[in-house]
Amino acid sequence: MTRPRTVTVDLLARVEGEGGIHIRMEGREVAEARVRIFEPPRLFEAFLRGRHFMEVPDIVARICGICPVAYQMSSIHALEAILGVTVHPGVRALRRLLYCAEWIESHALHVYMLHAPDFLEYPDAIAMARDHPGVVAQGLELKKTGNDLMTLIGGREIHPVSACVGGFYKVPETAALRAFAARLRRARAIAVDTALWARALQFPDFDQDHEMVALRHPDEYPLNEGRVVSSRALDIAVDEYEDHFVERHAAWSNALHSSVRSRGAYVVGPLARYNLNFDRLGPVVRDLARECGALPPLTNPFKGIVVRALELVWACDEALSIIAAWEPPPEPRVRCAPRAGAGRACTEAPRGILFHYYALDDAELVTAARIVPPTAQNLRSMEEDLTRIAPRYATAPLDELARRCEQAVRNYDPCISCATHALTVTVERRPA
Repeated sequence: MTRPRTVTVDLLARVEGEGGIHIRMEGREVAEARVRIFEPPRLFEAFLRGRHFMEVPDIVARICGICPVAYQMSSIHALEAILGVTVHPGVRALRRLLYCAEWIESHALHVYMLHAPDFLEYPDAIAMARDHPGVVAQGLELKKTGNDLMTLIGGREIHPVSACVGGFYKVPETAALRAFAARLRRARAIAVDTALWARALQFPDFDQDHEMVALRHPDEYPLNEGRVVSSRALDIAVDEYEDHFVERHAAWSNALHSSVRSRGAYVVGPLARYNLNFDRLGPVVRDLARECGALPPLTNPFKGIVVRALELVWACDEALSIIAAWEPPPEPRVRCAPRAGAGRACTEAPRGILFHYYALDDAELVTAARIVPPTAQNLRSMEEDLTRIAPRYATAPLDELARRCEQAVRNYDPCISCATHALTVTVERRPA
């Protein structure tokens, strides 16, 4: 008989936001597993009401300091759908390039600073750097490359200010973009090394049968456009999103929990995106995936670190391709004629699809807003993973059990501030 025991980890480091994990075990079984989000509600949807639509991208960028571009792009596309705006191909390409910059900085941060310490059994990247200084230095260089590219295009690396409805307030000089290509080639070489390094990590045997959801574009690896598809035959236009996905309040969380209507939990993010769009990655990255032993379908959340490394390579390749072909638009942005209506958009944030809905009145003011971030969409699947990983360590020391549960959550690179900043982990053990 296992006596009742409780373990508390005051701070789950290496995630963004404030929340907690609570697990109650009865013998070797999990009776309850909850990811508690106790960060206070952010209220962005409420205080967007009454704002002029041109203010929206700069406001929603403040939801997250790691993925502000995702919030800007989803809002811009939704608002342009209302206003009937079609942008110049040069603007579309530059938006895609700005998104690549965010993927590079975000994936590098997660792979090296947040997730690698779990696999190498260090408490944090600072401790890891003492034994693996070269690894950490590579991660920092990759992240700085992404940050600096965001600055070049967006005006600054955190909450960039150049993107707007209709295009950009200002576009970078072509010569400056061309000159940056040398740094991207260096970053690409590091990203390839990252993928080859990540493949050698030790992964627990933990394949899961989650429904995976992502955007799919007819020609490209998805960023700003595409249909919403899933591993269980869902294939819908973004305008149909609310017909198929539902959010519900959970008493233990300030973040809403998403589900596929009538089906339940699902997963968004790199693993889903990769499995559903592998053929869009291009032959070079697909060959590297084979070399890494990472051909789809990949259903082990712990292997998300390999997928993020492969997406790093793709993002560098895509950025280099865009820079080589880019021609600036005749004007940075097109003017938007006033129009009342409603619009929806979904883009691929580093952590998965990010849905935005807005309604405008005749005065160009927002009357309604809805934002569904990736972490909120993954919460139910995180809890399901906890119910399956915890029994494997039912008789292990409490600190080992807690560490494995933390890692299971970090597989998803949760951005808790987006969903509603370290997690408190509480495990109760009771006799069966």
